[in-house]
Amino acid sequence: MSKSHELHVVVGTGPLGLAVMEELLHRGHVVRMVNRSGQATVLDGVQVVKGDATNAVSISQACRGASVIYHCAKAPYTEWPEKFPPIMEGIIGAAAAEQAKLVYGDNLYMYGVKREPLTENLPNAATGRKGRTRAQMSDRLMAAHREGVVRAVIGRGSDFYGPGVLDSALGERVFRAALEGKPAEVLGDIDTPHTYIYIRDFARGLVTLGEREEALGQIWHVPSAEVITTRELITMAYKSADQQPKFRVAPKAFVSMMSLFNANMRELKEMLYLYEHPFVVDSSKYERAFGKLTTPHHQAVLETMNWFKLTNVVAGAR
Repeated sequence: MSKSHELHVVVGTGPLGLAVMEELLHRGHVVRMVNRSGQATVLDGVQVVKGDATNAVSISQACRGASVIYHCAKAPYTEWPEKFPPIMEGIIGAAAAEQAKLVYGDNLYMYGVKREPLTENLPNAATGRKGRTRAQMSDRLMAAHREGVVRAVIGRGSDFYGPGVLDSALGERVFRAALEGKPAEVLGDIDTPHTYIYIRDFARGLVTLGEREEALGQIWHVPSAEVITTRELITMAYKSADQQPKFRVAPKAFVSMMSLFNANMRELKEMLYLYEHPFVVDSSKYERAFGKLTTPHHQAVLETMNWFKLTNVVAGAR
């Protein structure tokens, strides 16, 4: 089968899965999307099928014929330890059955609190439940690769933003707020350096890993644009909306108090450390192997704001 006719299956139709879909189509690949409902808004020519990654038969049927499978699925934020590992197990099983490469879109929670730039050879030192869950999942996948069960690669990205990204540190609470002239709701020290990655750059990196045999069996930090502060990035967002930047920084004490009553705030409290100190990701390993092609933040912010403006217009027309 020629490369152009290979089937690339993306499990998960959230923002990352859809960004991977767009990148695959841009490169001329045949794409199938999988989620639990079998319904999603996708581009022309893309098949959407129903598949439950926690059900071996269901996910295997959904991934039938795949040459490459992209794990972009997610579990509810408050239920990672219970629901995320079974998703990984199901996708590993489907990839093994099809002898397909498996590309996992991971984050950086497993490293825990670090002061130095994050590199791929750092140990998994997270003590919180979400960080430990991420560590467990990546360890499981790399073990499956070493044992010959599946050919796998992990691409890790920092906090992402971009079209379709709503529930994140740089989602609606920043871009929608800027569009409406309201204060951005943020956490931690907004003047400390922080690596943010444009979701389309993350997707581009994952697809490259799926195309390159030499990437297999390794963990890679996908490159992002220049490291800036949260204040600088949010200021760009407000400028793109022709608004003056406004900030509402949640005090740590407030987050701690609310975590006593709210499950989402409880999970958020665990990850506050990411925004209280410099959070810098080193992607030099990836850059040496595959180069660096990233979108400058000012361009990425403008594209993101244009998406939010368009969705506002569409919503208003309903």
